Amino acid sequence: MREQDIRKLITAISALGLLMVVMVVAAISFVLLVQYQPETLSRWFSKTKKETTAEVAPVDEDEWTAERIEEVGLVQGEGLQLVLTNCTNCHSAKLVTQNRFTREGWIQVIQWMQDTQGFWDLGPYEEPIVDYLSTHFAPEARGRRMPLEVEWYSLE
Repeated sequence: MREQDIRKLITAISALGLLMVVMVVAAISFVLLVQYQPETLSRWFSKTKKETTAEVAPVDEDEWTAERIEEVGLVQGEGLQLVLTNCTNCHSAKLVTQNRFTREGWIQVIQWMQDTQGFWDLGPYEEPIVDYLSTHFAPEARGRRMPLEVEWYSLE
């Protein structure tokens, strides 16, 4: 082989090597993006948050009987149907009932779900949902525990 052919071959191999390095770096960057900022990826491939709004679908009355609502810890009241419709599509109602937040706390939780979990914009339904949650699942005052009832006996 001539020297000129060898140089062309080395240049081609170097270009392929550089292309390979760029592809590996791009793949690693993509994996890290998916791992640590999935909301960025979901924004690329879905509608923006402002384009999507919640539609209130009727709740299946057979599924949510009064006994079942009481069993999971929900409370009958204004806004319950909206909570059942919007919250239980993605997670259990028990996840709602085991949490206690102020009004601002519930708003932050909803915004976190919208920003990171793909939860839709609630539009005009956000206010009654937050009202329901902050009324029935507000922080509870914690006091001392109840005194223990001990049956004393003498040691012999």
